[in-house]
Amino acid sequence: MSASTPVPDSASGDGFDPAAALAAVATAFDAADPLARFTSRFAPSPGVVAYLDGNSLGRPVADLAARMTRFIEHDWGTRLIRGWDEGWMRRPVELGDRLGRVALGAAAGQTFIGDSTTVLIYKLVRAALAGRPGRTELVLGDDDFPTDRYIVEGIAAEAGATVRWVPTDPAGGVTPELVAEVLSERTAVVLLSHVAYRSGFAADVPAITRLAHEAGALVVWDLCHSAGVLPIELDGWGVDLAVGCTYKYLNGGPGAPAFGYVRASLQGELRQPIQGWMGHADVFAMGPGYEPAADVRRFLSGTPAILAMEAMDATLDLIEEAGVAAIHAKSRALTDFAERALGVHVLPHGARLVSPPAGARRGSHLTVAHPSFRAVTARLWERGVIPDFRAPDGIRIGLSPLSTTFAEVEAGVRAIGEELRAAGVAGAGADSPGSTA
Repeated sequence: MSASTPVPDSASGDGFDPAAALAAVATAFDAADPLARFTSRFAPSPGVVAYLDGNSLGRPVADLAARMTRFIEHDWGTRLIRGWDEGWMRRPVELGDRLGRVALGAAAGQTFIGDSTTVLIYKLVRAALAGRPGRTELVLGDDDFPTDRYIVEGIAAEAGATVRWVPTDPAGGVTPELVAEVLSERTAVVLLSHVAYRSGFAADVPAITRLAHEAGALVVWDLCHSAGVLPIELDGWGVDLAVGCTYKYLNGGPGAPAFGYVRASLQGELRQPIQGWMGHADVFAMGPGYEPAADVRRFLSGTPAILAMEAMDATLDLIEEAGVAAIHAKSRALTDFAERALGVHVLPHGARLVSPPAGARRGSHLTVAHPSFRAVTARLWERGVIPDFRAPDGIRIGLSPLSTTFAEVEAGVRAIGEELRAAGVAGAGADSPGSTA
């Protein structure tokens, strides 16, 4: 399989059919795919022709039902309350260590499975702000994911801090140059996404982290759209703190708990704001005052979602077997192929690609924009083609390498083009109103 295999984007010569040529290339790519064996290790979805939303909710692993049944009947059903002493109490940190080793480039003792992404962002940003006394500014991209923006605005309001927005091109992302312009001796915390939720732009984590450190600030990275699909080296990049969800490329299922990362050297310095019993130095002391655990457990709060961790653990088996490097290689091949398919089926009908070009600055999803895409997405879902819509006019094509085939991408992108033609918008032109990401 080679992502550089030529795929024509327009007819050239008598009788040439670019759509048929593209379908043939998809078949060839699937035949040569070294990760092809993994697609059958996910549960089938009857009636789904193309699932292009793995960047929002990953498919369940095929043996998950058996794993859950085994857990319910044995681990929970026979051990009952004894399960906490026999392993469940250690599960958030032990599974965190595994996640760190397999997908995050993090040594043991720094990663934990905890609350939702929203709650963990609040915990870590609030702790980081308190850990930089005398500094009053929080830096964030103005097109970052809504939760990140809302949380930071709330923290600023309660702490009397100021938000410094990094102006961001919705079709691109946050660059070191843009961040450098807003950093100062007042900067306490920088919160940014490794991969932009809208465009798929992959930020330069090491460079931005170095800039923030030079300014004396701490950095919190949102890994929701990169964990499990892009190479990540949290320790090697000098990252301070990170948060990520587990229901996208880690296939943890709807509402699966998020993970947090706190660099070992910061754990004794930072005090998280939601002091619950699971973060206490002695969980069962039940004493009158709160004493945080000496290690990363201090960032836990309430009872961990043990049952919900099973799905992510199942996916980590696959990620460890495949290797993140191979997963990323297929991710790049899929997005390159999807871009070419868009050139054949969709862009000629007035849509625009609003994602970075192929290369190191692109994650595992693409966004294409057209003013008709809200209605088009609804019709696609009815025919079993499942991308997602992002206001005001974007369709995101999320490609999960372990579960997505090239033929699936070709069928899905072809369907987008068909629905545009059915809507009577062929030839509307690239300057159609609303064609922005």
